[in-house]
Parts: sequence; structure tokens; C-alpha cells
Amino acid sequence: MSTAVAIWGRNVTKITQFILLGFSDFPRITTMLFVIFLVIYLLTLTWNLSLIALIRLDAHLHTPMYFFLSNLSFIDLCFVTSTAPKMLSTFFQEKQTISFVGCIVQFFFSATMALSESCLMTAMAYDRYAAICNPLLYSSVMSPTLCAQMVMGTYIAGLTGSLSQICALLQLHFCGPNVIRHFFCDISQLLNLSCSNTFSVQVLLVILTMFFGIVNASAIMLSYGFIVLSVMKITSAKGRSKAFNTCASHLTAVSLFYSSGIFVYLRSSSGGSSSLDRFASVFYTVVIPMLNPLIYSLRNQEIKDAMKRLQKKIVCCLGHR
Repeated sequence: MSTAVAIWGRNVTKITQFILLGFSDFPRITTMLFVIFLVIYLLTLTWNLSLIALIRLDAHLHTPMYFFLSNLSFIDLCFVTSTAPKMLSTFFQEKQTISFVGCIVQFFFSATMALSESCLMTAMAYDRYAAICNPLLYSSVMSPTLCAQMVMGTYIAGLTGSLSQICALLQLHFCGPNVIRHFFCDISQLLNLSCSNTFSVQVLLVILTMFFGIVNASAIMLSYGFIVLSVMKITSAKGRSKAFNTCASHLTAVSLFYSSGIFVYLRSSSGGSSSLDRFASVFYTVVIPMLNPLIYSLRNQEIKDAMKRLQKKIVCCLGHR
């Protein structure tokens, strides 16, 4: 849908809605893709909500590390929900459309969560640094007030970064075509469709990438550099193994998040819009939020113990009825 408006002294067509290509170019496996993505989305909701509830209900998990982890699960829930429902709803629609306003809102939420997660990963790395490098001062350094301020800071940073992009996007004009070769409103696709000069927006994206990508990644690597130096000073092999195990889950999550993010960013900045880009984005926006609670739970004895305590409570409550 489009309307005629006057821009730069001449009448042009202004786009009021976009067509999401999604995975419509795979008609033979549409049903299979829908089932796979639906199962992944439901598992993501279940596992992240369960982890948040477990951390909330078990007093033994009321520590800075699990406070950050519960916020990571919350961000992952919001991140996947900003894209997956719309993607699933378009699988069997004849016209896979999204309004201009809806597109902007979707991008706002997905960008806010992605940028916030990048900052939260850095906060979690600092938490591990404080726990391993300054164990005697850990409780006083990572106070509840500081933890709350760090988490609030991650949300504010993500919100600020996404709002700056939204303000820049709203300055652009979209005159056609209106086909987004993706399953959600990706900013690189929107820039390709704009009939305005997008240089200033691209400069903004580079600045945000440097801050949320390079600066955060550098801070994480610096934290783990100090952690490795501290661990190497531990004389017992058991002590070194325990210290490394406390960081393994976070390192795995960080590696997945940044490696997939870099791949998607490099592909999108080069103007790529192939099926590979879409499946890579599915991994980044849908699969990783599903994997994170597993990464932090499978080898975590404290999580396993908390689950056993919760099961005993449930059994006791049912037994008293």
C-alpha cells in the first residue's frame, strides 16, 4: 500500500506497508519450517521462563551471577518474541505484509533487546572477574545496588541505541519497492529500500557497532584475560578446573552471540539477502535464545540442585493435599 506525498517539491509515492518475503521461496518445505520454528519458539519460552521462575523461587540462587542470568533469560524472551510470532504468522498468509509503523516497532524492540544483551554479557563478564580475581571482596564489590544499576544501565544503553536508529530511520523516505527479503524488519533491508540518502544512518550504525560490538567485546576479553592470569596462579588442578568451569558457560554464550552477530552484520552490511542470510538470522534471533538456558544449566550443579529442591517442594505440597 502507498500514498502520494510531496517530497523535495515533487510528488512521489510513500510506502505505508512492506511485504515480508520470509521463507516463501521454499514452498515445498513450508510446513516443515513452520513446525521447526514453532517448536523452537515454544521451547525458548518454556526454558527461559522456567529458569527465571527457578532463580526467583530458590533462595540459594539469589546471587549476582543468577540475577544477571535471569535478566539474560528475560532479554532472550523479549528478543525472540519481537520476531518469531510475526514470522510464524506469515507462513500461511497469501500476503505477508507488515505496516510501516509495525515494521518500526518490531525493529525497535528487536534492536533494544540485542543491544541490551551485548551490554549484559559485559556485565556478566565483570561479575566473573570480580568473583575469581577478588573472591574475598566479591560480596562487597558486587552489592545488590551495583548489580541493579548495572542491569538498568544495560537496558538504558540498549534503549538509547535503538531510539537513535529509529529517529534516523524516520528521517528517511520510502518510495518503493516495498519487498523486504527477510522474515523481519532488518535495518539493512530498510536502508536498501529507502529513496533517501542513507549515509548519515550508515555512519550511525558504524558508531553503534563500535560501541556495542567492539567496546563490549574488548571489555569481555580484558576481563577474561585477568581471569586467566588469576586462575593460572591457583596451585591445585581441582581449583583451576572449578574456576574455569564457572566461566565456561558464559564464554560459550558470548562466543555464540558474537560470532553469529558478526556473521549476520557482515552479510547484511554487504547487502546480502539470500536464503543463507535468513537462516543465519534465525540462528541469531531464535536459536541462540533457546540455547542460552541450556548452556547455563546443563553443567551447572547449583541449577541442578535447585531443580531437585523445587521438585521435593512440589512433591511435598501434593502429598499434603
